Amino acid sequence: MYHYTECGLDNVWLANGYNEIDTPYGKAYSVTAADELLREIAAQVVRKPGRLTGQEFRFLRVHLRLSQAAMAKVQGVSEQNISLWERRGKVPKANDSLLRLYFLAHAAGDESVRSAFDRIMTVERLVHQKIVATSGRKGWKFKVEETGEDSPQATEQA
Repeated sequence: MYHYTECGLDNVWLANGYNEIDTPYGKAYSVTAADELLREIAAQVVRKPGRLTGQEFRFLRVHLRLSQAAMAKVQGVSEQNISLWERRGKVPKANDSLLRLYFLAHAAGDESVRSAFDRIMTVERLVHQKIVATSGRKGWKFKVEETGEDSPQATEQA
């Protein structure tokens, strides 16, 4: 069995699905379908009973391609909190649950949850906005416009 620590977790062993290669520098290992394996490891971590360890929290954050700063915004805490959780392994239950929910929604392609998280991520740069409401036959429609000089964007919501 191969102890697959390259994934960032200490408790993953591969029974097969890897090749051992002799190189001039020693043994090297090649993992078959590594991207798929990492997705499945992440799914197993999310579904495990008990709280996430700091190492597991970091693994999921990295798998989702979020920096500590981005994760802090999503979690509503400071970047220092994320760093401490990952190093010391004491992730608060609510933050553990929030990361698991985000991961499951992301993996399932749930656009409503993903867009909610995207709004959390961008809310800090939307300082100046104007909400324009328009009444129509199908009810009210809302459009949010940035009024700042930076990138004039608008998003519509029914």
